[in-house]
Parts: sequence; structure tokens; C-alpha cells
Amino acid sequence: MLFKNYFASAMVVCMVISLFACTGSRETGLTGNNEYYNQYADTPITQSLFADKNSTIKEENIARILDGSYSLPQKLRVAVVRLDAGESSSRSYYYGGWNDEQVIKSRQAYLDKFTAALQKSPRVSAVTVMPEMLVPKNPGFTVLREAAVRMQADVVLVFGIRSDLYSKFKVFDKPDLKAFATTQVILMDVRTGLIPFSSTITKDNLSQRKKEEMDNAEASARVQQEAVLLTIEELGKQLFQYLSIPG
Repeated sequence: MLFKNYFASAMVVCMVISLFACTGSRETGLTGNNEYYNQYADTPITQSLFADKNSTIKEENIARILDGSYSLPQKLRVAVVRLDAGESSSRSYYYGGWNDEQVIKSRQAYLDKFTAALQKSPRVSAVTVMPEMLVPKNPGFTVLREAAVRMQADVVLVFGIRSDLYSKFKVFDKPDLKAFATTQVILMDVRTGLIPFSSTITKDNLSQRKKEEMDNAEASARVQQEAVLLTIEELGKQLFQYLSIPG
């Protein structure tokens, strides 16, 4: 019995010694790793350490852009361009009740709304819509910038619209037509390529078919258009406030 107790005690001691030995070994390893990494602990990282072959901006220029100061010119010639982000996920709403002429008028109304908002600012000397022939289907910033240079524009206002409609039909009454619209805007400085202003606004509009409208398709198109105009109105206010900030 004494031998068994002695043997059990010896086993416990051996296990404790082994545990401390393993712990000590791990601590030694961690200490070694810390010594290796500590040589970089106080080294400030001021540029990307990742290799990116697709980057179009040099590392030294990234630092200059982020650390430098910037302001828009006091007088601005603005070129406006729309990138078609998909005005409606249900294009059928534009056919039937609304014909192609009405769709064109609707798009022109959006351009006119932006133009009117920009012209309210004393800093804006001219607003010109960029012709479609200058802009390919999916233009990049370089293409937009070069097209604006040809138009002698100081800044480019780029906007895109997405809208959709949700209808709740009633058995004995007119259906409720609710449209959602999201409009995105960026303002790009042509000289520097920087984007000092950007915003995204989403609005909804609830209505019903009017007596003078031929069918629900025509009413749906109107409700969507009204929702889009609400977003542009809000963006116009934001642009005016931004341009009112002393440069």
C-alpha cells in the first residue's frame, strides 16, 4: 500500500515537471518571436505594403493626396452626365401607358432639375449637359475627365438613378402605388481627379391612379418619376449647401 502511494506521488510530480517544462518551452518560443517582431514595433507604416498590380495611383501620390490640402475653384463650369444605373427594374412600366416620348421627357426633367439646382449657386458660372456621344456605355473616371476637359468644364456632376414600384391591389378600390427611388451623385474635380462631394438619397412616393390616366402603367410611371424628383430635390439642396462653404 505504501509502495502504491509512493508511486502515485511520483507520477504526480513527473506530470507537474513535464507541464512546467512544456510551458517554459512555449514561453521561450514566444519570447523569441517577440524579439523578432519587436524590431518593427516602432516603425511607422506610411504606405501600402501590399503589391497591387492593378493600382492606377502611385504610392507616393496616395500619401500626397491624403496629406495635402484641397479646395474647389471659386468659379465653376459644370458638366452634368448621367450614368444609367437602371432607372427601373420593371421596364414594362414605361410601355403601354407611357411611350418613348414621355420617357425622354421624364429623363430631361431629371437633367433640368439638377441644372436648376446648380444654377442657384453663385459659384456656378455655367452648366452644360455632357452629350451622350462623348460618353461610352460604361465610362471610367478617366474617360469622363477627358470628356470634361474637351468641354472646358471645371467639375463633372455624375448621377445615377435606380427606382422600383410596389403595388397593393384592392378588390373594390384603386390600387395603392408606392415607388422607391435612389439617386447617387458624385462631383469630380477635373483638374485633380478628386471627388470632394458625394451623396446617395432614397425617397418613396405613395399615390393612386388619377382620373386622367389611361391605365395603371401610366400611373406607375408617374409615381416613379415623382419619387426620383424627390431625391434630386434633396440632392440639389445638399449641393447648394456644399458649394456655399468658402473654398
